[in-house]
Amino acid sequence: MILIAVAAFLAVSALVAGVAMIFRDRTGGRLEDRLQLITSHSPKGKDGLRPGNLLAEALDDRPSLLETLLKRFGDVRLLFEQADVSLNPTQLAMICGGLALGGAALLGALRVHPALLPLAAIFFGALPIMWLLWRRKRRLKKFGAQLPEAMEMLARGLRAGQSIAYGFNMVGSEMPDPIAREFNRVFEEQNLGVPLEESLRAMTERVPNLDLRFFATAVILQRQTGGDLAEILDKIGSLIRDRFRIWGQVQALTGEGRLSGIVLLALPVLLFFVVLYLNPDYVMVLFTDPMGKKMLLGGIIMQLLGAAVIRKIVNIQV
Repeated sequence: MILIAVAAFLAVSALVAGVAMIFRDRTGGRLEDRLQLITSHSPKGKDGLRPGNLLAEALDDRPSLLETLLKRFGDVRLLFEQADVSLNPTQLAMICGGLALGGAALLGALRVHPALLPLAAIFFGALPIMWLLWRRKRRLKKFGAQLPEAMEMLARGLRAGQSIAYGFNMVGSEMPDPIAREFNRVFEEQNLGVPLEESLRAMTERVPNLDLRFFATAVILQRQTGGDLAEILDKIGSLIRDRFRIWGQVQALTGEGRLSGIVLLALPVLLFFVVLYLNPDYVMVLFTDPMGKKMLLGGIIMQLLGAAVIRKIVNIQV
């Protein structure tokens, strides 16, 4: 009971500290909001300010110790920016730790077998990371779906005699997020004196989309060598729409295989918890007996290999 109480205390403390850091960052952003209001070139949104302003970022941008360590594995902040989440790695780590300790304490209070508490801590601690990756995937998918309409809007503006900078501003003001935020950011960077080539390269890093790279390459080459950029943008938009149409057909043809894979992967896990509920002593042999531990490890490895094989079969690149 003492361990459960300590774990619950640490979990609540970590969650409170994480939430406090989030609200502190939001409260300390009033100066940035004033600067954003002064320098904004786009109409206000529902909350009063356009979220895509460059000055909306925090002024104190010094990386924490955790971010410095994680930079060895890549730019971690880029993941949060791609997911459009106002968190940093330190806050996410505190939330993960709080949920892990809280989940383990909750199951401990329910008198779950102690051998399952580490698995519960790993599961609850991984939930924020899974949520972050899900938000990133959803945002990038939505951006890709909006890209053809943005290409057509830019092409119409060029044919009407407008500049490419005005086209970025038009996309940023008339289309919804996330594409509006990214294009509006490029427009504001140009107003601040950043070269268009650097702004486009930065946008392709923030949004890892192959079609967006084609667009950025076409704009840069057109500025260097000339050519009919409007026609190129029309072709890129048409190519993206054809790819989405083919991808929909592939999804329909592979739907049965994906459903079969989900059932095959979920069935052993569900049966494990059913047997654990009906006869806990029968399942605990996997955690107490040396041979049971080897069997459990082998089952997990085979599950992961099966998931990788099924994903390779049904995941057809278009």
